[in-house]
Amino acid sequence: MTHPKTPSPALLAWASRALGARPSVQNASHPRENSRVWQLSLPGDVRFYLKVSPRPLMYERETLALRHAVPALGAGRAPQLRASSAEHLALLLTTVPGRPLKQLTLTPAVEARAHRQGGALLARLHAAGDLSGPRRAEAEQALRSTADGAEKHLREAGNRVTPAEQKLVRDLAEQLRALPPLPLAFIHGDAWDRNLLWSKDLGQAGWVDFERARFAARVQDFVLMACTTWADRPDLRAACLQGYGRDLTPEEQHALKCLAALDAVSCLVWGPKLDDPHVTARGRRTLDRLVEGVFA
Repeated sequence: MTHPKTPSPALLAWASRALGARPSVQNASHPRENSRVWQLSLPGDVRFYLKVSPRPLMYERETLALRHAVPALGAGRAPQLRASSAEHLALLLTTVPGRPLKQLTLTPAVEARAHRQGGALLARLHAAGDLSGPRRAEAEQALRSTADGAEKHLREAGNRVTPAEQKLVRDLAEQLRALPPLPLAFIHGDAWDRNLLWSKDLGQAGWVDFERARFAARVQDFVLMACTTWADRPDLRAACLQGYGRDLTPEEQHALKCLAALDAVSCLVWGPKLDDPHVTARGRRTLDRLVEGVFA
């Protein structure tokens, strides 16, 4: 997969005006489709990131997040928005210390510390969201909207999902619809080890990539971790929720199981489409765990 090594001349000119100087540019895109990110460096080791969102909705979501709730995480704990351009779908962001946990080899104790801080930061983010007016309605509809997508994903997944697994997913989608109202928040939307940074020098965590941030049920922010890291590391689940300040309620825990099933089918659609074996494997493993009754 290839990415532009440098921004377009018009985009670089916009970023240069926002920074007050022409920076040097280094490609920092992720190895996935439509990722366009560059590190911009100014004299004195001053660095920023220039990010072009894949779609207008993602640009709108990340811009809102960075203006609306992310500042509550504190300096160095999340990017700060230096400038934005709707014309280019571009964001100019400050850097966050550290590297993604997914790229680091840490002791179990340090990993637990990172996840504890990550949970505490999610609690700050969730508390910062303004749930008034239509935003509350959006959050209240989020679980039902997710459940309503089950049939489409099942059709697209085809024979990658067995008849027994299809029935399980449909049953869990119906159970998700029937749950009582759950706590709501402004969520990160893509909270897992790829987006949780850890600075060894500072001993602190931070979150990045808010392009899927939205108003939803709080429990929806724990789905990716439940389907990845927590599957093998219940200690990190405990650390994250300790930092978050509370455990999930029984209703939230059941919602998490239902949401995991829907995430699994989505993975079995998008993994093959994007030729991403890791996404496909995540979906298959989650479904296997659900069928075996070991998802927790």
